[in-house]
Amino acid sequence: MQGEKYSVTQYPISAILGFIEAGEFVIPEIQRPFVWKRSQVRDLIDSLYNGYPTGYLIIWKNPSVKTKDGGSSEGKKILIDGQQRVTALMASISGKEVLDEDFNSGRIKIAFNPMEMEASKQFAVQDASHLKDKKWISDISVIFKPEFRNRAFEDAYILSNPEANVDAIDDALTQLKSIANRQIGVIELAHQLDIDEVTEIFIRINSQGKALSQSDFAMSKIAADEKYGGNMLRKAVDYFCHLAVKPEFYPRIEKDSLFMESEYAAKIKWLRNDKESIYDPDYGDMLRVSFMHQFGRGKLGDLVSLLAGRNFATRDYKEAIAEESFVKLKNGVLNFVNEFNFSNFVLAIKGAGFISEKLLNSQMTLDFAYTLYLLLSLGSEIPKNQVKRCIQKWFVMSTLTGRYIGSPETVMDRDLRNIAEKGFAAYFNEIEAAVLSESFWHIGLVQNLETSSTNTPAYNTFIASQVFNGDNSLFMNGTKVADLVLVMGDVHHIFPRNYLKSNGIKEKTKYNQIANYIYLDTQVNISIGDKAPCDYFQTAYAQCNGEKMKFGNITGTDALSANLAQNCIPKNITDMGVEDYELFLTERRKLMAAKIETYYKAL
Repeated sequence: MQGEKYSVTQYPISAILGFIEAGEFVIPEIQRPFVWKRSQVRDLIDSLYNGYPTGYLIIWKNPSVKTKDGGSSEGKKILIDGQQRVTALMASISGKEVLDEDFNSGRIKIAFNPMEMEASKQFAVQDASHLKDKKWISDISVIFKPEFRNRAFEDAYILSNPEANVDAIDDALTQLKSIANRQIGVIELAHQLDIDEVTEIFIRINSQGKALSQSDFAMSKIAADEKYGGNMLRKAVDYFCHLAVKPEFYPRIEKDSLFMESEYAAKIKWLRNDKESIYDPDYGDMLRVSFMHQFGRGKLGDLVSLLAGRNFATRDYKEAIAEESFVKLKNGVLNFVNEFNFSNFVLAIKGAGFISEKLLNSQMTLDFAYTLYLLLSLGSEIPKNQVKRCIQKWFVMSTLTGRYIGSPETVMDRDLRNIAEKGFAAYFNEIEAAVLSESFWHIGLVQNLETSSTNTPAYNTFIASQVFNGDNSLFMNGTKVADLVLVMGDVHHIFPRNYLKSNGIKEKTKYNQIANYIYLDTQVNISIGDKAPCDYFQTAYAQCNGEKMKFGNITGTDALSANLAQNCIPKNITDMGVEDYELFLTERRKLMAAKIETYYKAL
């Protein structure tokens, strides 16, 4: 009916598998890793055998597009939910091979025991025991082959299992074969729905409340395309993301001869030796960055519409727009995976002091920083030798202010449009003046440091500032904060936790304040133990005047004072006990904020 957002139709499983074989339904994930456990495949077959409901499949029809010759091309029906169930059926019933999480191809075989009376034990994932035990039909897919003959199969089964009841075996096999006739509801979403409506409908229908992301929809559109190279583009995205996390996966990619013949293979080969983990993008990150710097838009839902050929002005669909969009997205992906681009972006982030993934709070902030890197590197407004500095300052600014934490797409879209209209330099100056005011540095940032969470942008930026400045860790000359962040250090308390608890400060949110945290060498921390700050800091100064060394390796008063300043320790720490704890926190927050400000302005 016209105007309906979706329609519901019941199809037998055999018809759905037939639609897929004929290409009427497209499973965009069929060539991507199958994430279900084998036991879940067994459970699905068991549910179907016993007549239990298995949920709806959701299909989103691609719109028909106007072709270049003035005709119309019928859009395909893309399965956007139910890929795992349908893939499980194709594997177990149709005997198709599927890919595991490492892209290894193989069968999932479900065994069936028609003599078993206990329902929970009738099906099993095939192992060696099912091949030996004649009671088991080791692979149910043989039952569903066109050439299967009931009588001959039953005769052979009874011959191997003379104790079996002929009628019971016939009933069990008939019930098993009836799986092909089990009805599954298919919800077909109207093509004119926008992403937000599709997402809302999906969440309302899906009983598990699982939400599909816009990148899921985009990948579905890309993977379902054959005309403009979407299939191979999707594979390049998948392989890059897999290699970024597991470089040892490369030999598996080499076995994919079709991919190795594509232009993408040589572009991602460098990742086989990559050991960096600062930026390990998933396909959502890749699509977002590739889309944003090529299209100048921040909302990934627009990419889905553009890949379908949508003309935002006339609201119809044209093949020329789909073709152009695939070309631009491909160029975006090639820019993203380029070794020079990717490596230099990571170096820029590390050069700002963010040398470990544990100092990074927001993947969206990284995504926009890489988008900006590609825009500026490929553009002409900013001299090439200034791009790195611009990226570092934007990244730190957006990290400190949580720019892409709430409604990130809206903010990204606005930033991209303003950069295009005003130029990066002018827009950045405008943003700096608005969000990094004197009140931010002296009031807002100090307040942001009043927290017990170490995974907060302000604290991580403080640590990055120490790394950037090459600061030594407390009481050490030569052991850098960077060393402790990367290799062997832990965060400890300046006012020891047990010292505070034994003196009445027992709330975690009090003694775990980040202004009380510091990276310490393990031996230094052991030496400090549960001593009051006034005690162990006086001892540290005393060892600078010839007394026995107890903490670290600093032997000069000036060097120790400089070390305390690097770590934002108040000068009057030598007089502080538990009664001064709140004063200490207040003073150290101000010192930390001032250090972050100096660091930012030095970038």
